[in-house]
Amino acid sequence: MNILYKIALVFTIIGAINWGLIGLFAFNLVEMIFGTSTFLTSLIYIVVGISGIINIMLLFLDLDQK
Repeated sequence: MNILYKIALVFTIIGAINWGLIGLFAFNLVEMIFGTSTFLTSLIYIVVGISGIINIMLLFLDLDQK
């Protein structure tokens, strides 16, 4: 698996855990760590969104092909 795909997967997992915390406990871990409406918070959300798009593209790739 390409290193980019692994990084994207890690950020997607982080985003999923954060959304789970928001849904279950109304607790936003990203905003707690980096602050509300800061550049870092926005950057994390952007990176998680891009990672999600990369993971969507993985659905259509044949990773076994060499």
